[in-house]
Parts: sequence; structure tokens; C-alpha cells
Amino acid sequence: MVSFEKCKKLFCLTALLSLACSLFGQNEYELNAGWHCAPIGKVAQKGEVISSSSYPLVDWLPATVPGTLLTTLLNNKFIPDPFYGMNNQKISDIYTTGRDYYTYWFVKDFKEKRGANGGQVWLHFRGVNYGCDVFLNGHKLNEKTHYGMYLRQTYNITALLKKDGNNRLAVIVYPPDPVGNPNGGQGGDGQIAKNVTHQYVAGWDWIQPIRDRNTGIWDKVTIEKTTSVNLKDPHIITLVPGVRFPGEAQQPAIIKASAEIENPGNAAVSGTLQYTLNGAVVKKQVTIQPHTTTEVSLPDYTLKQPKLWWPNGYGEQPLYNIQLQFVNKSKVVLDKENVQFGVRELQAIWNDHTKSRELLVNGQRVFIKGGNWIVSDAMLRLTPERYDAEIRFHRDMNLNLIRIWGGALTERPEFYQACDKYGMLVFQDFWFSGDCNGRWKDPMKKDDQQTRRKYPDDHSLALASLEDQIKMIRNHPSLAFYCGGNEIIPPEDILIPLKTSILPRLDNTRYFFDYSNSDSMSLNTLGGNGDGPYGIQNINTFWDHRTWPFNSEVGSVGIGDYESMERFIPKENMNVPQYKSKVDSVWEYHKYIGYDQYINQYGEAKDVRDFALKAQLINYDQYRGLIEGFTSHMWDWYTGVIIWKTQNPWTAMRGQMYDYYLDPNACLYGLQKAGERVHVMYNPVTGMVMVENNTFKTTGKLSMEATTFDMDGKGSLLTKSSIEVAPTSVKSFATIKDEIEKLRRDKGIFLSLQLRDKNNKIVSDNFYWLPNGADKYEGLQKMKPAKVVAKARRVSPGKIEVIVTNPADVPVAFFNRISLVNAQSKKRILPVFYSDNYLSVLPGESKTVIIDYTPSSNHSDLLVSLKGWNLDEHFIRIK
Repeated sequence: MVSFEKCKKLFCLTALLSLACSLFGQNEYELNAGWHCAPIGKVAQKGEVISSSSYPLVDWLPATVPGTLLTTLLNNKFIPDPFYGMNNQKISDIYTTGRDYYTYWFVKDFKEKRGANGGQVWLHFRGVNYGCDVFLNGHKLNEKTHYGMYLRQTYNITALLKKDGNNRLAVIVYPPDPVGNPNGGQGGDGQIAKNVTHQYVAGWDWIQPIRDRNTGIWDKVTIEKTTSVNLKDPHIITLVPGVRFPGEAQQPAIIKASAEIENPGNAAVSGTLQYTLNGAVVKKQVTIQPHTTTEVSLPDYTLKQPKLWWPNGYGEQPLYNIQLQFVNKSKVVLDKENVQFGVRELQAIWNDHTKSRELLVNGQRVFIKGGNWIVSDAMLRLTPERYDAEIRFHRDMNLNLIRIWGGALTERPEFYQACDKYGMLVFQDFWFSGDCNGRWKDPMKKDDQQTRRKYPDDHSLALASLEDQIKMIRNHPSLAFYCGGNEIIPPEDILIPLKTSILPRLDNTRYFFDYSNSDSMSLNTLGGNGDGPYGIQNINTFWDHRTWPFNSEVGSVGIGDYESMERFIPKENMNVPQYKSKVDSVWEYHKYIGYDQYINQYGEAKDVRDFALKAQLINYDQYRGLIEGFTSHMWDWYTGVIIWKTQNPWTAMRGQMYDYYLDPNACLYGLQKAGERVHVMYNPVTGMVMVENNTFKTTGKLSMEATTFDMDGKGSLLTKSSIEVAPTSVKSFATIKDEIEKLRRDKGIFLSLQLRDKNNKIVSDNFYWLPNGADKYEGLQKMKPAKVVAKARRVSPGKIEVIVTNPADVPVAFFNRISLVNAQSKKRILPVFYSDNYLSVLPGESKTVIIDYTPSSNHSDLLVSLKGWNLDEHFIRIK
């Protein structure tokens, strides 16, 4: 018979376990719906009154949280879409209206009761721009106004929760101060940088000003429930000694784990911090004193046969998931934190030959092919789905790094999760820029250069924000570098603590650059700024002009096609730009940079549709040439290159591989081609056929063929040879310059380069169109129509296979765009991912493209569109 005392103990234990299960049934949830807002000019009462549930919210607007004021006003149809045409000029700018115009109250009613038996309830803000005061149920939570766009806030709200569970949260949000004059300068007059906030909102050469400066509760608001302690800021470090190879059996790796444990109560709490990995429990007993926060480090764990994380193109990206728990003597979980991480080790070494920094991942050198990133959406409409699509596009470009430009954000955890998933290394700038923070004298700026070098005004806030944001992102395997700022060093009393105290204490596993083009990254022996240029270039320049050894910003043009432009340019503004002439006002407003004389090499554009098609040819050629030119000098001139830039957070007409609406253009596929793991390419300067090997193993014997085709499709084999290329290297094999020069003289020529393995499978397939002796593409203008046969079949939900076949003895089917479209409207489905695009099909050849998209109820009737340079658009039924 079970004794009464045993039953009593069993009942107590069951009750405790039940409490823990109930408490953690929804450990953390987001307050992301049901918000209302009103401008302060219409609200006379104080926060203590407004945060009372009896206060009526008459005529308050539905508010978008997370979101900015402009997003709320747009969603309520009070302003036009600022991304379309000249609409942004119709919206009042905060510099003109004054800050009160965009100072708003936000209110949210929510249900939550006080935790029983010592349970705690916490309110978290992950980002408010710029200042705020927070009230709950008639009480102010923050003693002083909170400032700083990035600095997270946490409040223990347990004692203030209503007994009946009906609560009201009220937040007044203040814009930055000063807001800056958007006078057309980079960051306007520079005053926006006096705040610890993003700088692009005052306007830049690729974006117009954001009228409210993104004031609002722009990031997540969450409620977290714990018991007597709060587990927070976990930290995982992985050590992978030696030189490793992807896909092989691995020697052990070391896992180091730690976390902070906060005890808000009046009594000490004893328990065990622990996690389980591969069936092993790693733990440590600890006592947390009342009203303290203690960092606890667990014993090192030796992980056998680790699954290693590799950058894109070099291997897979497996991720581990563990749950850090704080458990009391009764085995009740008092709090827990889920952590995802990848096992890898980074080393940033100095390459004394190139005079630049070189990155090793798991002991292997990685040639950096990167893209510069601003932010996913200029109005901070940030979603995991959009992040995933954008980072996937970067993966498809065959890049391996994204640099987050310093005039924007510390990117959000959802961004980093996508980078972890797709193998994109991240170079994280902090929030300083040469333009606003005084790298140069600038007559557009209100303050002089020396004054601007002291920005922001509150250095203590900057340091607190840096410490907080490093804790937020440090567990992501994709994070590779920290950087003090864009083209400038932060003020000394920020830089020194960051380098000597904060980073060594919080994360000593990543290399820190003082600024984005510092000599510690890329020794500047050439003079100038150390980065750029930013416009269209002669392709030969990428191959024969030596630039900085790790150029952090170099780029070119990048408009979308006609279908892309018509999404944001009114019909009356669809006017063809003329070389050396003033462009249409909408094009100018959306920051168009010219294609100069390069369009006319293909013949004068008949209309905007024709102009945009010819621009795609240039896009493809420019970015393929950029990556090919830089990688042709891998480890000799360069250790890496970062393109300026690969995405637009606004409807700008420059520097993008896909548009704001997530529609890719030819830039993306030129990059994809040039970044193949093993790639054959043609040096237009020397006429040399070269092969790059971006893997860690010798290629093995490959067959290389170089064949030309004239405008009628007649082929001529120039050379065929057996080749082999060492790991992470580039090798020259044969010069065909004399033959090419002779063949292209009159009409131009097509050049097909192919690599095949021992099974005759294509490893690399690269197709060039070369101009005639006068550098004109006159032959292209006289090509006969192609006569392809195209079929499409649904392989699985969300996946379509398209096969395009070109008969023998006909012209090349040149530069074909495949699109998935709605059968009725013929509008493109977005976003969609194509395994290849803007492809050319040789006579007697077939090419296969896989289309990948997320099915929805709106996608019941779809067609595949196919159109090319010498192929009219036609639509293919999907079988």
C-alpha cells in the first residue's frame, strides 16, 4: 500500500510538472495583431490613463506591428504607395512637418494572468525606432525614455498583470532627433547619424528619403513566460581543428556552451543548467543568488562524427538543434532556450602575396564572392518568407557571402537563419558610414567633418546597442566578420571598447575590421578610396585592370526587364533613355544610372521593351565578366570581391540581381554562370580558355571543348583537350584569340565552352556572344527566328521541369527568358526560382530548367512563358 506521505509527495511533484507543462505550453508568443494607434495631436491623456482598459479608443487606426508609421498609414490607405512612380513626393516629410506629426501612441489589449508559484512574465521589444515610453495597466514600465533603434528592451511585468488577465499595453513612439534634412546628399545633411539608427532613411544615391524615417515599433513584441528564473543570451562556440573535407568522415569537434541566468526573486535558486546532444547530457549545477544575473559556462563537449557546416558551393549546411534547460532538484524545467547552430570554425589570415585578408572555413581557404545588402525592405516590412526568398536568390547566384552595409541594420535573426540554411557567410557592418560620419568634407552636410566624426551624440547608447546586438546574432554559423562601419572607423571611445572589451568578452571567434575598406582587409597601395567603381565597365577591365585585393564594393548596372519596370513606372513615363541626354523624371527619381553607349552596340532601342531586353544582355555580360575577371586572378591578385550591390529595398533602377518584387533579371544568371563550382571561361583580353576549380579537390580528368557558331547556327570546333585543375585554383589551357578575332570580324560570333566528365556529363557550359570588329552586335540584329520545341511537366507540387529543344541545322535559340505566369493575366508568379534562365540553346541541343515555387490557391492555372532574342513569346501548357 502506498503511504499518505508518498501520495502527498507524488501529488506535489505532479502539480509541479503540470505547472511546468502549462507554463511552457506557449513559452513565448508574439503580440502582432490587434494594435491601434493615434497621433499625439489627437490624444490629450497621459500613458497611465491610456493604458487603462477603460480608456476608449475612439477613432484610433488599426496599426501594423511590427511595422512603421508609413506602413500603418499605407495599409489604412492614407498615403499612396511610395514605391510607385513619384508617389513618394506626395507624402509629407518629417523634416518639414516636425517630429510631432509622426509621434504616435500605440495600444494593444492582450490576455495574460500572473504566473503562479513564482512564475514570471516578461515583455520584450526587439526594436523600436527611435525613442519610446511604455505603459501597462496604468503604470509606466521604463524609468527613463528608451532610446536607440537596435537596443532591445525587456520588462518583468508579472506584478502589473491584471488578476482577470485583461491587460492593456500603451507605447508612445518618438521619431529620431534630429531627423535630418533630406537635401539630396548621402544621408541628407548627415544629421540622422547623430542618432543610433539607420542612415539611409534620409536618402542616398540609390534611394529617396523615407518620410517618417521609419518611426515605429518596427520589430517583434513578445510575451515570454518563465518560472522563477529567466534563461537568456545562450552562446554556442564550435571548434573544428585541422583541415577538413566536405562529405567525409570527420574527426571530433568541440562544443562550448554558456548562458545567462537571471533570478528576479527574493530567494536563491539552485538547479542544473544542461542540454542534450547525440544522447549525451552536458550539465553543470549552479546556484543563482536573488536579484542577480549570472553567466554559466558548461563543460566542453566532444562531438564525434560532427556534420560540418560549409559555405555555399563548398559543401552542405547541416544544423544542430539543442535546448538549454535550467532544471531544479525536482527535475522541473524552470526555463529553457532553443538554440540552433552549425559546427564550423573560421580563421581570417593575412595573405602576404595579395596583401589582403583570406578566410579559412574548417581549415580550407574560401575565395569570397559576395554581394552587398542594404535591407530587405526600405520600410522594414520584414518577413521570414521574404528573407528566405532573397537569401535563396543569393545562393542561386553562386555567391558565398553577403555584406550588410553600415548605413542600415544589424540584420534580424530571421535573416541569419536563412543565411545559415543556404550557406551564405555574413559580413556585418555596424551603423556608421563615411558619408554621414565624416570620412570626407561634404558641402551637403550641416556639420563640419570633425564634428561628424564624433557622431552619434550618445556613445554610451552606441556601446550598449553593440553589446546587445552581438549577443543577438553570435550563434549563427553564417556570421563570419564584424566591421566597425562603412568606409569609416567609429569614434575612438566606441572603437577601442568594442575591440578590446566587448568582442573579446562576447564573441572572440570572428575577425573584426575597423571599417569596410581598411588596410587590415585589403591593403590600399593604389590610392583612392579603396573600393568601387560603381558603373558600367568595359568587360576587359575586369580581366586586365588590377584593383584592390579584397574590394568590398564594386558593381555595375542592373535594371529589370519591361515586366519589372511596369510595376512601378507609369505608362506615360516609359520613355527610352538616350545616351548623354536627360532621362525621364520618374527614371531619374528612381536613381537610374546609364547603360551609356553599350545599348547602341545592339542597335538603337525601338522602345522601352526593346531597351530593357538589350539591357538584360548587358546585365548578364557585366556580372559574368566581373566574377570571371576577379576569379581569374584568385590568390594572385585577390582573395575576394563583394559586388555593389545585389538587391534593392526600394524600386531603384540600379545595383540589383532581382527587383523589389522578387523578380530576377539577367544579372542573377550571369553571376550564377560565372560562379559554378567548376567553371570554364574565356579571357577576352588574352583569348585564353581558363578553368577555375572552386572545390577542395582536384577536378579529375575533364574534356574541354571550344566551339564557335555563326549567326546561321553553323558550328566550328576550335579546340578540344583533356584537362585537370588543382583545388581552389584557376588554370589557363589554350589560347584561341587569333581564331576568334578572324571569325568575329564581320558579324560577330557565338562561342560555346563546355567541360564534360568521363561519363560525358556536362560539368560546365558557358556561352558567349562576341561583337564584330567594330564592337557592334550587328549579326544579332539579323538573326533568323528560332524554331524550338518546349515541353513542361509538373514533377511534384511546386516543381516544374521545362525542356527546350532546338532542332539541328538551325540558328542558335538565343537568350531565352523562362517565366511561370498566371494563365489568365499572363502576369508572372513571384517569387519563383529557376535553375537556369536567359539561356541559349545550340542547334541539335536540349536544355532542361527546373522551376521551383510555393504552391497556393492562386496558382491553380499556370503556364510557362518562353521568349528570347530570336523567339517570339509563346506559352506552354504544363502536363
